[in-house]
Amino acid sequence: MGSARSWVWLFSFLAFLHTALAATRSFTIDYEHDCFRKDGEAFRYISGSIHYSRIPRVYWKDRLLKMYMAGLNAIQTYIPWNFHEPSPGQYDFSGDRDLGHFLKLAQDLGLLVILRPGPYICAEWDMGGLPAWLLKKKDIVLRSSDQDYITAVDKWMGKLLPMIKPYLYQNGGPIITVQVENEYGSYFACDYNYLRHLTKLFRSHLGDEVVLFTTDGGSLGYLKCGSIQGLYATVDFGTASNVTACFEAQRHAEPHGPLVNSEFYTGWLDHWGERHWMVPTAAILKSLNEMLSMGANVNMYMFFGGTNFGYWNGANTPYAPQPTSYDYDAPLTEAGDLTDKYFAIRDLIKMYKEIPKGAVPPSTPKYAYGVVPMKTLRTVSDALDLLAFSGAVKSLYPLTFIELGQSFGFVLYRTTLPVDCLTPTPLSSPMNGVHDRAYVSVDGVAVGILERNKVISINITGKAGSQLDILVENLGRVNFGKDINDFKGLVSNVNLGSNVLTGWLMYSLSIDEAVREGRLQKEGSVLSAPAPPSSLSPPTFYAGSFVIPDGIPDLPQDTYIQFPNWRKGQVWINGFNLGRYWPARGPQVTLYVPANLLSTAAPNNITILELESAPCDPGPCAVEFTNTPFINATVTPTLTRPRRLQVKEDLL
Repeated sequence: MGSARSWVWLFSFLAFLHTALAATRSFTIDYEHDCFRKDGEAFRYISGSIHYSRIPRVYWKDRLLKMYMAGLNAIQTYIPWNFHEPSPGQYDFSGDRDLGHFLKLAQDLGLLVILRPGPYICAEWDMGGLPAWLLKKKDIVLRSSDQDYITAVDKWMGKLLPMIKPYLYQNGGPIITVQVENEYGSYFACDYNYLRHLTKLFRSHLGDEVVLFTTDGGSLGYLKCGSIQGLYATVDFGTASNVTACFEAQRHAEPHGPLVNSEFYTGWLDHWGERHWMVPTAAILKSLNEMLSMGANVNMYMFFGGTNFGYWNGANTPYAPQPTSYDYDAPLTEAGDLTDKYFAIRDLIKMYKEIPKGAVPPSTPKYAYGVVPMKTLRTVSDALDLLAFSGAVKSLYPLTFIELGQSFGFVLYRTTLPVDCLTPTPLSSPMNGVHDRAYVSVDGVAVGILERNKVISINITGKAGSQLDILVENLGRVNFGKDINDFKGLVSNVNLGSNVLTGWLMYSLSIDEAVREGRLQKEGSVLSAPAPPSSLSPPTFYAGSFVIPDGIPDLPQDTYIQFPNWRKGQVWINGFNLGRYWPARGPQVTLYVPANLLSTAAPNNITILELESAPCDPGPCAVEFTNTPFINATVTPTLTRPRRLQVKEDLL
């Protein structure tokens, strides 16, 4: 009995102690001395961006620890709304989405957190983190006072912000500041009532003590619509910008308070078909040193980039989707490896603050598992009964993904040719309505590809009544600028010559579920050999497997998969959607495969959906696992106006 009383007393004391400590914690803005104050003491953060949604949970600690050992005292992260609420009212904060675990882990490692919960985040993430189901209202004005949008935001934040509140610094957690919206000055709406509504919403859930802030480009033009009373205005800029001029712009919005660069770019984002950007370390050190010598607070974006697994990448305009890798030429590579840039930044930080003692955790080992033969399974058309769980939807004219209740992946549109096309006849999307890439076949024979902004017409032949299949791929929604209301599928009519095609059957494809359940590999699913790679073949599934060798210690290890002579598609490993490959366009050639996806207890299964043409006849049909990444292949530019490094205007 006495022992039980002792335990009760101990727990009561610990609870009292926690409450007492929390009561002494504070994080505020000191306008008189132009700084932050943490527990009453002047404070400056040197931070780095890391997105938990781009990292397997098993590697969160490794990446965070490396950031801590670099001398950072804080990390910055986004919360993608669509990552946690895939459909209205259905929330997921488990596994790789366990936000609470990530925040607690950061705190346990000694890192403070700068939180950017949106509702819009940009982040080169699909639709800037906004869920695609918002587009069910076709004319919705996103990021505005549109009542349907506000209602959805209020409901989401009513779920999210109470979860965040216990992690605020004054409540004993690691979160020192919370951003409201993101780079709103770059958006056309300029709706101050919207920003006022968000301010009240955040305050109502998080209280009056937390520091709320905004981030905008480092010029008056961006701050005009992005800043508002009650939210502390910060700026973002990279190595090509004039540090003094950018902070003078912040001073226009905030005459007093700490100088803050919320996104100091250590690299830049890539697009398929454009060069891989690399930023010299010397340029980073020059700007970083200048800011730190001024006493500024700096967050390096990105310190660790990670990976756009599955379908999560975004896109910019003129329409160009981002690749699977989000390496960003950051100080830590996509696989969390240490770089010369990492150590150079660490050495610079040493000049301004004490950094942790001890050895930096090493880069994770990589293993080349070698060549894995692949076998042909079924075409998408032949596998419809396994992929389209809900059957066909009939409509006179084509429906969009959202109208079909689908957000990501692929939809098969099917109709018949209304007339004989004995000579080549244009099949076209005159309103540029293919969003984003369409693989066209007639009676099962691949005849061409339509692509948003690039190819709006191809010539086909066929007889009246021939089956026309158009497999449309969502390549990622626009994440920045006015075009984030990015509908997918056939978003306008398709013409055959002068005829508008009608009488469509549309199949929403649940490929991820079919792959996870092994539906495509059942007996009798093997197809005859496809067309040689010199010509297109219909979108087709392929499969292979490999066993991790016995007797080698510390396996499985991270690896990279490459696709010699394959052209474009999607790849799954043990049912996990690794992402898109597109070596025919580049610059990314290999895809990162984290070790947690692999097994030593059973064969590792690889499933590929090759959309254009596989090298399976007459050449070898295989993929290869290597220990070396290759995301910097030479590309032939496709834009008439080349994009510039760290210039956001070029993304609009």
